[in-house]
Amino acid sequence: MARKFKVGDHVRWNSEAGMVSGTIIAVHTSDFDYKGHMHRASAADPQYEIKSDKTDHIAAHKGSALHLA
Repeated sequence: MARKFKVGDHVRWNSEAGMVSGTIIAVHTSDFDYKGHMHRASAADPQYEIKSDKTDHIAAHKGSALHLA
């Protein structure tokens, strides 16, 4: 089971550009539309919105893709 994160946690994840780090700005526990795509989320398997440290880009990821930075 993936670790649970909270708003404000500093995390890192692997992207096509390599390792990226950022801060969690939102936790989704139900399905949500993000950039025109439906993302599946639940209380048992939430998705997280993360603001990149370097580019201010916002990404959405499941907890299984994230690690505390």
